[in-house]
Amino acid sequence: MKLFHQLLVAPAALGLLAPVAANATELNINGVSDYAATGEQVTSITQFSDVYPTDWAYQALSNLIERYGCVAGYPNGTYRGNRAMTRFEAAALLNACLDRVTEVTDELKRLMKEFEKELAILKGRVDGLEARVGELEATQFSTTTKLKGVATFVIGANSYGGNADGFFGGKRDEEAAALSGGTTFNYDLKLFLDTSFTGKDLLRTVLRAGNFNDSTYGGSGYVGLNALEVAFEEPSGDNSVAVNRLFYQFPIGSSFTATVGGRVRQDDMLAVWPSAYPADTILDIFTYAGAPAAYNLALGAGAGLSWESNDFSISANYVSTNGGNSTPGGPEGFFGIEDCSNSGGIATDCAGSSGTVQIAYAPENWGLAAAYNYSSKNRYQGDTFDLSGQGTPLSNFFTNNGNSSSVGLSAWWSPEQPGWIPSISTGWGYNSITDGDDNEFFRSATTQSWYVGLQWADAFMKGNTLGMAVGQPTFVTNVDFRSDVPGSDFVADGNYAWEFWYQFQVTDNISVTPAIYYLSRPYGDLTDGSARAFGGGRGDDTFNNFGGLLKTTFKF
Repeated sequence: MKLFHQLLVAPAALGLLAPVAANATELNINGVSDYAATGEQVTSITQFSDVYPTDWAYQALSNLIERYGCVAGYPNGTYRGNRAMTRFEAAALLNACLDRVTEVTDELKRLMKEFEKELAILKGRVDGLEARVGELEATQFSTTTKLKGVATFVIGANSYGGNADGFFGGKRDEEAAALSGGTTFNYDLKLFLDTSFTGKDLLRTVLRAGNFNDSTYGGSGYVGLNALEVAFEEPSGDNSVAVNRLFYQFPIGSSFTATVGGRVRQDDMLAVWPSAYPADTILDIFTYAGAPAAYNLALGAGAGLSWESNDFSISANYVSTNGGNSTPGGPEGFFGIEDCSNSGGIATDCAGSSGTVQIAYAPENWGLAAAYNYSSKNRYQGDTFDLSGQGTPLSNFFTNNGNSSSVGLSAWWSPEQPGWIPSISTGWGYNSITDGDDNEFFRSATTQSWYVGLQWADAFMKGNTLGMAVGQPTFVTNVDFRSDVPGSDFVADGNYAWEFWYQFQVTDNISVTPAIYYLSRPYGDLTDGSARAFGGGRGDDTFNNFGGLLKTTFKF
């Protein structure tokens, strides 16, 4: 019986004593004696012969009897619920309830004495916790901002094979080994400062530093496709801390979310990321949901708006990768293409514009998404021939020097319980490129890409994760060269990529991930050093890249 509820009965019974009008002439002494002298404690409402389930107070009386045990009846088994109560009868009822209260009070005193030492220890711990909370509140660096971080160590190396000729008269695999064959130890550090002023908004500042600038894993090596997702190349040099992201996100009504920032990335403004395959994967090419052109993760000045309702969402955003520069135009560069590396401004020829619209349906453990993106040729700041993009060198050239209209289709599913069935993510991308400013090399081109990613949760041991992905990084499927460019329009740019990894969760905050990966033909149509579209090359030229690494991640 609960003491609190029993104590409530006492004043209620006392209240009954005041309004009952009874004097000596009205008092039935025998009746009171009978009422107070009930021989046995009533334990069930069924012991009363004159109480029925249809009575309006049946449930209340049942609770008093069965839960609190302080209701008395008459020796003949009746309760006489419709009869007025005398003051003596009320006194008898109150006495029965107080007896129960006294029993519980004595029991509590005995328990308190028995556990006196334990209660003293608990009191000391509570006092200690209060002191620590007070100290934290007094020494916290901000009442509105939380700090969290991720530090990653990567050690690994690459090997190369094949018979293709290289750029410098030797074999390509020998050149690759000489330029990018060393074992490297790199790091990446991200510090997240998340600030909220209302509890629903978010001001995010990301500080980042690393030393991947001269590492093959940063995309600057002989094979750009073996760049890692975690790699960070800081323009100001290795080991330099820089602001990687700075944006403000806030709700508008109950369904809309707005984002604006001087350094914001495309995916920061999407309501749904269209993949269950982890963003913290190994090769960077598997980070883009199979459509690197549509989900190009453009980073710069931008703004976006998203709407969500009943698992449906629509997102629209714009990013200017050169939005921080004020010079609107640049000099003419290679192939007559404007060099915008030091130029920019929002909505100018050198803005590096990237606009995205995504529609998604994402219930709890699966989803579908479709995205459209339009990007100007200068979003990569005028890099004319970049090996470190998300595809073959030839596809990177067309993407970097033409205006792109891209489509991405994605689907994903995760099992409700970990087991032998993995989560499955897949995506396909299509990109149509036009030359924009009538450059001297090509009129138009199309590229495609796809991937399938699998991930097993609690693989072999609870908390560990096994994953693999296979697909084709962006490759050229069609091109229309200028009439004065030698060779044919035919290209053989196909290539495949594969990765396999196993993440050991050492503690809640430390994980160790060994991984291997393979690139079947990372140079695509330029495998032999000169594309067949230029009149050179052999159909049987081969060049491949095999790599292995150990990644350790610390979260704090």
